[in-house]
Amino acid sequence: MATLQKIRNRAGIAIAIFIGMALAAFILGDLFKSSSSIMRGKQMELAEIDGKTVTYPEFQAKVDELSEIYKMNSGKTSLDQKTTDQIKEQTWQSMVRNLTMKDIYENLGIGVSSTELFDLVQGKNPHAIIQSIFRDPNTGTINRGALIQFLKYQQTNSTGKEHNYWLFIENQIIEERSFSKYNNLLSKGILATTEEAKNDLKGLNHKANIQIAAKMYSSVSDSTVKVTDSELKAYYDKNKEKYKQENNRNIEYVTFPVVASKADEDKLIKWSNDIKAEFATVADPAAFVNINSDVPFDPSYFKKGELSPEIGNFAFAGKVGDIYGPYKEKNSWKLVKIQKFEELPDSVQARHILVKVNSQAELAKATATIDSFKNLILVKGQKFEDLARTKSQDNGSANAGGALGWIRRGMMVKPFEDAAFFGKVNELQVVKTQFGMHLVQVTVRGKTAPNVQLATINRIIEPSSQTYQSTYTQASKFASSNQDPKKFNDAIVAQGLNKRMANIRENDKEVSGLENSRLLIRAAYKAKTGTIVSGSEGTPIFEMGNQFVIAVLVSEQEKGIASLNTIKARVELEVRKEKKAQQLIEKMSGKSDLNQLVSSVGATLSEAKDISFDTYSIPGVGYEPAIAGAATALEGNQVSKPVIGTNGVYVVKVNSVNSGSDQDIAGNRQKMAASIGYRANMYAFEALRENAKIVDKRAKFY
Repeated sequence: MATLQKIRNRAGIAIAIFIGMALAAFILGDLFKSSSSIMRGKQMELAEIDGKTVTYPEFQAKVDELSEIYKMNSGKTSLDQKTTDQIKEQTWQSMVRNLTMKDIYENLGIGVSSTELFDLVQGKNPHAIIQSIFRDPNTGTINRGALIQFLKYQQTNSTGKEHNYWLFIENQIIEERSFSKYNNLLSKGILATTEEAKNDLKGLNHKANIQIAAKMYSSVSDSTVKVTDSELKAYYDKNKEKYKQENNRNIEYVTFPVVASKADEDKLIKWSNDIKAEFATVADPAAFVNINSDVPFDPSYFKKGELSPEIGNFAFAGKVGDIYGPYKEKNSWKLVKIQKFEELPDSVQARHILVKVNSQAELAKATATIDSFKNLILVKGQKFEDLARTKSQDNGSANAGGALGWIRRGMMVKPFEDAAFFGKVNELQVVKTQFGMHLVQVTVRGKTAPNVQLATINRIIEPSSQTYQSTYTQASKFASSNQDPKKFNDAIVAQGLNKRMANIRENDKEVSGLENSRLLIRAAYKAKTGTIVSGSEGTPIFEMGNQFVIAVLVSEQEKGIASLNTIKARVELEVRKEKKAQQLIEKMSGKSDLNQLVSSVGATLSEAKDISFDTYSIPGVGYEPAIAGAATALEGNQVSKPVIGTNGVYVVKVNSVNSGSDQDIAGNRQKMAASIGYRANMYAFEALRENAKIVDKRAKFY
């Protein structure tokens, strides 16, 4: 039976690919079923997309649905915060795309019929998702038997996880197929003409060897370029689209790290010394370590060279029961007790027979099967390698009679490694691991060396509750005494603190470098400019990891075109650059001798070879596509007029032209059409998204 557990690993690959791809963002199905009018009130409105309201319960239901799919796919029972945030973002992007495209699909008659869906699942050429999940690893082709078995199983268990999982897969296929049809329809309506293909080839075949006389904008002093307010406004009015901005806030903040004090460390040293005598006499040092140490007992064995010189010298000069310490290592105080000595090899040769176990119900049967294999070898005289070839479910070693070659320590999971390194040569050992039940036999044992097992009590140096309280008091005093930006900044200077700055958007999950800082971001969007940021309980102190944070809202920017006042410095830089360019053009015009031009205006001269129309970065100059454009338009021995570039003004001379040989007009036309189609698909959706007038209110709830 092809259960969910059996296909999980292979499904994981497919789901990761198709969830992550933009084309398969439609994974959540019909999102907007009717709900009560109470829940659709303004207080529960999470977003408006293309005139359609999305409520918080609707959105959270889809987040929960996708979370369950992730859990089933990964075998986990819970998800960490990072994964949860990713699922929320995936859900959001899916909803935006679904609602943006829904009416488009209906107007164009795009859909996936039941017959087509059946063909995508069970037809001659199944969808890539189906192929990925049900591919036979041995043949590389789809295992149709497993597919049919799974379909029958989930149909008879309509309330089970397998059925829900299958609905999820089907929905992915439908949404991806619909979007693919839309993209194909759009692409087929866009062509490159033969004349366009000819001109493009002409530019690509024109490879110029050039000289470049360059004069950088930085060579003109800012003091020689006067910029008036009217010039700034004129430039701003003409180029407003360049200054679109998203909704964001600028904060400044200071941190008060909670760091262990000398008193905290002294207390830990005393504790270590006090417990040393008890550690020396306990009957079960491993259990004692697990109770008293911040790090669990490590049963590994070590050679002398694998330990620090300090501990290596102690361990291999001592005897079982000896204790070293307490001693400090990095951010911990430690006590080390010699537990055992063993003569162990660095490596062994071993072989095994594996019977896989996918559930607890299969464990007893697998154990009995392995025991029967052991009996066949010991009693019936069957050869290990013959049984491995015919019965082992480890495809990687079965053909080699179960042989795994030389195994070094650390290569295998611990139960298997223990059997291999502590077992006797030719002994048959039954071993249970996360992969199933194994029959293990060591065939060759490498050269042995002394190894030691240590019991280590590792206590990390951490701040005490008194230290936390002391740091909080310091932060509280700072916050209460400095309620406006001037006092805030003056106090930072006076106390020698480190002020940090951050630009944050409303739906950002964290401020870089601050743990669990979502609450600070939400609070910043409720604060007034020029005030200390306070949390929901009115406190200006945010606890984030091992530090307290106090922030002030410096400025806020709303979505749209930035005002001239807020970007005046940027506009002034652009206007000044334009005026510098005009100055340089006047000086560099009318000069066809580049050597003379260099000496008269102090320009620099460089050379570049094989510059064509699609060359963007010019050797020795940098990103200057304008130079490539000028070079492509000139023939041999021609000199350009001054060319305005990104970083300066240039005069280009073409010394010679190497004509390319590509005459495949039809092929180039096809490539151009494909490129235009791809860009059209991307730009079309972005235009539709922009036209949808999305109002995002997720920050109210998360």
